Amino acid sequence: MERLDKIISQRTQHTRSEIKKLIKDGAVTVDGEVCRLCDKKLDLSCEIEINGEPIGERYLYLMMNKPEGVVCAVRDNTCRTVIDILPQEFCNRGVFPAGRLDKDTTGLLILTNDGDFSHRIMSPNKEIEKYYIAETDKPLSDESIKMFEQGIIFRDGTKCKSAFAENLERTENYRVGVRISEGKYHQVKKMLAVCQVNVLKLTRISIGSLSLDVKLHKGECRKLSNVEIEQILFGKLN
Repeated sequence: MERLDKIISQRTQHTRSEIKKLIKDGAVTVDGEVCRLCDKKLDLSCEIEINGEPIGERYLYLMMNKPEGVVCAVRDNTCRTVIDILPQEFCNRGVFPAGRLDKDTTGLLILTNDGDFSHRIMSPNKEIEKYYIAETDKPLSDESIKMFEQGIIFRDGTKCKSAFAENLERTENYRVGVRISEGKYHQVKKMLAVCQVNVLKLTRISIGSLSLDVKLHKGECRKLSNVEIEQILFGKLN
């Protein structure tokens, strides 16, 4: 149960003073009935309308094509964050990045205000696969590819889960595809470093069986469909 004014605040861009006035003026209905009590406790399944228009959904699930130079954080004192570049329609909804990409890493990023959903994506136990394409200074050797399969071991003794790596068709630089099911700090770069391969550029292409929308330019985002949400949680890469 939540207060009426809090629910409206979470699902719209109205200020607190605007919400209070709307409720007092009788512009807000709950399940078809006018409600003038800001502190009215409601079930989150109630249908709330303002001037006959339904308010936004409780949870937001967004796909962003993360650009370089922004950090995956809600706030940062020195750098722009992925929250700073959200379109106005998604601001003030309490969204946060579900997982992280390095400041200079681009590609598929999920943002949401659903904590349970975020936990399911990030939990190592769920083994949701993420696929990256790295531009590198050299290709992987056959031995290095086997090391990925066996589980890369970092210098500090940390062992990664079995992963998949492949050499892709070369463009301007060498290109390596990497699929992992966990999310250690700088993991892909560190795994390739163990193989003495330097990453020049890194892009996340997919999570589960959900791929980055090729129509999204860097810095753009859009809502996910229910089917796409299922692809993240239950899809498997081929």
